[in-house]
Order: sequence, then C-alpha cells, then structure tokens
Amino acid sequence: MSVKILSVTLLLLSMCVCFSSSAGIRGPTKKRPCCVDVTNLNMSPEVVGETYREQASSYPCVNAIIFNTEYGQLCADPDAQWVQNRKLC
Repeated sequence: MSVKILSVTLLLLSMCVCFSSSAGIRGPTKKRPCCVDVTNLNMSPEVVGETYREQASSYPCVNAIIFNTEYGQLCADPDAQWVQNRKLC
C-alpha cells in the first residue's frame, strides 16, 4: 500500500471520528435555560396559551412556574395567588 493511499485513508477515518463525536455533543447534553429569579406581580394578561412548566429548585435554578408570553418565558413564583388561579384553569 502506498503512503499516499494510507494518508488519505487515515485522513478520512479521522474526519469520520471528528464528525461523529461532535454530533453527540450537540444533542442530548443541551440544557434549557432556567429561572434564577421569579416575579410575584400579576402577569396573567401577558401569558399566552394554557400550558406551563414547573421547575424544581436546583442551584442556580429556583422553584418556578414557567409560562410562555409573547416576549419569551415568564418565571413566576409558584406560591403567588395569580399563579395558583391560573394553574386551576
């Protein structure tokens, strides 16, 4: 086997290893941004849709109810009365 063929084969093999290992990094290891602060203010009119997500406390994240708004996610205090009322709907 010539040196040229061996070099091309090794180059292709190393490229395959690089692409396959970098594809695994982008997938399941991505973490969603979390709430590090919450609001008690009644932001009910800003909420879009009926769905929400609960977030447990795990540093630096805090306990929160996450609603979707026209401007992005809204981190609300789970104990706030307006949040309790909104969750019941």
